[in-house]
Amino acid sequence: MTQFSETELTEAVVRSFDHTPDMRAKFLLQELVKSLHDYVSKTGLTFAEWEYAIDFLTRTGQKCTDTRQEFILLSDVLGVSMLVDAVNHRDRDGATQTTVLGPFYVGEHKVTAHGTDISPNNQTGERMFVQSRVTDLNGKPLAGVPVDVWHADDDGFYDSQKPNYDEVGASARARFITDDDGRFFFRTILPCSYPIPTDGPVGEMIVQTGRHPMRPAHVHFLVNAKGFEPLITHVFIGGDKYLDSDVVFGVKDDLVAKVEPRNDPAMPDGTKANGRWHLMSYEFHLKPGGGLAPKPLGTKAAEPA
Repeated sequence: MTQFSETELTEAVVRSFDHTPDMRAKFLLQELVKSLHDYVSKTGLTFAEWEYAIDFLTRTGQKCTDTRQEFILLSDVLGVSMLVDAVNHRDRDGATQTTVLGPFYVGEHKVTAHGTDISPNNQTGERMFVQSRVTDLNGKPLAGVPVDVWHADDDGFYDSQKPNYDEVGASARARFITDDDGRFFFRTILPCSYPIPTDGPVGEMIVQTGRHPMRPAHVHFLVNAKGFEPLITHVFIGGDKYLDSDVVFGVKDDLVAKVEPRNDPAMPDGTKANGRWHLMSYEFHLKPGGGLAPKPLGTKAAEPA
């Protein structure tokens, strides 16, 4: 008879999943058991530490809402999100590099006209004009492609972090559809580097371990063209001091853009500029394939993402 001791317990738990109908689920569960048991044995985990871990994960779940995903944040700061991304995008074949989705892909991304100011109520941030193009790997423009964009404001907050989000609605987020030449463009404000939320258990861990909570300034993009792999990425602002120490390990050299300060009296679409503004230019190259793009947090099943 099996003795549920330190030497035999792990194998007994692994065998308990032997009759799992789904072979992939069986493999994942058995490997998870091995890894967890190995961690406990190697570290000599105490009851107090185990209880703290249970409490930490419980509080992480309790912090989640329709517009906040603390578990994604935990995955991000432990580097798990970027590792999952890396193993699923090993061969890019010249396609634009991917990075983490992040915990702020929330709410509606409404189709918006090219040239729209997606941060019209922000009066303090320096203005920025974003011009971009979507192509295949051969440089052929892709028309009619939905592109979701979202970013933090000049105080480092996303709209969903604001207490009046439910009343005011979306800001600094929108969906654009590429034109016949694969282009889209919009106006907004220059985002800044910002700290991840530190008012929850993930922030508590970051503070207690002496890590800084900062992310370099960036704009999120989700490009979802039929017949191509969905592209989830950021474009980072060149020169940001946190590019080499991103708290979620999301920076890749190819995703850093030179954002030019300009003093021209008008932006590329003819919009009058009042003072200094910034120009971000970036071209996205998509890899043939398929897959489902993630839906924003808070999106109901019957609503289009």
